[in-house]
Amino acid sequence: MGRLQDKPSRRLHFWREWLSPALFALLLTQFGATAVRVDGVSMMPGLRHGEMVAVPKLEGWAHRLGLGQYARGDVVVFKPPRVAADEWKRDWQGVPVPWAYRPYLIKRVIGVAGDRVRIRQGQVSVNGRALDQTWTQDFWRQEGCLDTASTEANSVQTGFVPGVQQAAEVTVPAHTVFVMGDNRSPGGSLDSRFFGPVDLNDVAGRAALSLWPILRQKQAAVPCRSADAKHQVSTSGPETWNWRALLPPAAFEMLDAK
Repeated sequence: MGRLQDKPSRRLHFWREWLSPALFALLLTQFGATAVRVDGVSMMPGLRHGEMVAVPKLEGWAHRLGLGQYARGDVVVFKPPRVAADEWKRDWQGVPVPWAYRPYLIKRVIGVAGDRVRIRQGQVSVNGRALDQTWTQDFWRQEGCLDTASTEANSVQTGFVPGVQQAAEVTVPAHTVFVMGDNRSPGGSLDSRFFGPVDLNDVAGRAALSLWPILRQKQAAVPCRSADAKHQVSTSGPETWNWRALLPPAAFEMLDAK
């Protein structure tokens, strides 16, 4: 009986992990968008490891050419700056490749060109206004992981990456965006606090929709400071509809309120 049950289980695993994401990617690329798989927990609680998001191609090209711009709060997919050597990879899906490449990352835009960004005790400020981060901090506080003491919780640039000086405040240069992950635990996200603002030429586009899985369990928990956190996320509760637009949290609109 055990052998008879193993074969359907393997087929289901193959469908979930490989065929279904590939099918979504094929369909989306034919309609002017590409599908990107979230790798890791740097965007929790909103985006979980393994989720597939849609990135419109034309919008990304337009922004690189100076037509329109990303907004604060947008979730973007990009390649890390070349100075972030630790992010370069030499394998794909665990299979070694003979060259190093910059994998795509996914983070949230905190500041656009001309914005002054500051971080102190985990509180992010943009142009002198505190950003209400309850959309993410409440989750990490409940997990017992909220970081207010580390270097990255008290510096807009940590100085850990060669060529990127430590700074308490930075003015975002032209043609770049300042990005952070929603993970507010210690070491939870490698982002602009480490490698600096991201050039628009390295941004593939905005993650507009979450497409896969169709359903997901409502609650999720993740251990603090785990080297393999993405494989240790536990979920519970009822299944909820997961297809949704990835809109900026309302707190970002308040930054422009007079």
